[in-house]
Amino acid sequence: MFCWKFPRYLMTLLIFSAIFSCKNGRNQAETIAIGPGSDPSYKNLNDSIKQFPSDASLYLQRALRLTRQNAHELAFDDFTKAWTLKPDLDNALPLAANLEILGKHSERLNLLESLNHEFPSNEQVSRLLADAYASSGNNRQALLIYNQMIARDSLDSETHYEKGLLLEQLKDTSGAIEALKKAYSSQGVDTYGLELARLYAEQKNPRSIQICDYILKHDSAALLIDPLFVKGIYYSNMKQYPLAIAQFDLCIHRDWKTTDAYLEKGMAYYHMQKYNAAVETFNMAITVTNTDPDAYYWLGRSYESLNRKTDAVLNYRKAVLLDKNFSEAMQRIKNLDPGFAEPVR
Repeated sequence: MFCWKFPRYLMTLLIFSAIFSCKNGRNQAETIAIGPGSDPSYKNLNDSIKQFPSDASLYLQRALRLTRQNAHELAFDDFTKAWTLKPDLDNALPLAANLEILGKHSERLNLLESLNHEFPSNEQVSRLLADAYASSGNNRQALLIYNQMIARDSLDSETHYEKGLLLEQLKDTSGAIEALKKAYSSQGVDTYGLELARLYAEQKNPRSIQICDYILKHDSAALLIDPLFVKGIYYSNMKQYPLAIAQFDLCIHRDWKTTDAYLEKGMAYYHMQKYNAAVETFNMAITVTNTDPDAYYWLGRSYESLNRKTDAVLNYRKAVLLDKNFSEAMQRIKNLDPGFAEPVR
């Protein structure tokens, strides 16, 4: 049976553009300045649209071009026009992606629901609809769709994986592990295996080490960091701190900017009561990323354990400045400095 799939290059384009847009941070004036009416490079395309105003593909082409330039509001008009002229999946799914970028979540959900009604067996539509339900907090409906997709194809590893992530968010760890096991057994993708290994590490299950070692064995270029990090988490949870530190050091050796490795290594030193080593490690974490409140919090904990209360309070305050909801840091400040005034929320 023919199953239409949204062209990957279109989805990739829209996702990449959304990420780039967030990083680039163009303001509305700059966005308008590159619009089709003022940019001479759009002239041929604009002329074609004037000549063939009922050709949906031309509006889609212009919308995609606007998306590449982060002009998502302007692209929305063209995506909508293309969908209105030709309401098929070729035009609907790019519109759905644009609605997600613009934060029009209810409109996106309504569109995907209508598409699912018309194309109930389309994998891409079902997957996007499940994601939309999960994003809106309707987890039961999202799980229902994932289960329907799995019923159609029990070897659909991607759906097992996404179901596992959702169950993990719902704190159903055993259900998440079962879903991830099915994903990884159906298709040995490192991403699936590492997520499963991470959950096993939290459960103190040695299978975590087995999966990570298998992935590392096939890492001929010796570039992967995540398997080493997960192994470190497992050993930390088992309170085998020297083994954990060794894994975090390997992460740092492969990429010295791995902030989480410094944090976990520092906490391992802290739990070993090697507070000076912890201070040194947390300072390295701050050197790499000076906007992580956890680094300042744990640096404060280390200073507090060394009875350097002034330094501890200073770092707790930095943690609170970065995260005004950091209740643990605020409580420690109150314990050490009762006159502390909480920041305005």
